[in-house]
Amino acid sequence: MGNEISVALRILYNLKRGVFMNSSPFAKTPEPPYFAAIFSSLRTLGDNGYEQMAQRMLELAARQPGFLGVESARGADGFGITVSYWTSRSDLARWKANAEHVMAQENGKRLWYERYELRVAKVERAYGERATKFPPFHCPKEIP
Repeated sequence: MGNEISVALRILYNLKRGVFMNSSPFAKTPEPPYFAAIFSSLRTLGDNGYEQMAQRMLELAARQPGFLGVESARGADGFGITVSYWTSRSDLARWKANAEHVMAQENGKRLWYERYELRVAKVERAYGERATKFPPFHCPKEIP
């Protein structure tokens, strides 16, 4: 239940900020180039203050220069992926070094994550389409 609350809070928070369009969990990003921090993690059991810190980090990140948005999902098995989008590599580096974020990173290593991986990528191309051609949950055999 905690995960559903976390997702709902993120959606509501981002709706207020205009990060999500039409109640979509997709971040509203500009035309590339921009940067993505891809955080994959496997949670430990128990909350141990995680939900409160996750919400705080979302609020804090949203106030940082260069923050563009976030997309996040976590399965019932505790595996999750959060992608935050940033205008520049230097904006992302400042976020990584933010004192409150550093404290959350340390707590994550100690309390919240059994394993994690962070990858940083430059987004050079981005495109998408709303599901108007296909019924929900249908994936075409060939992707153009």
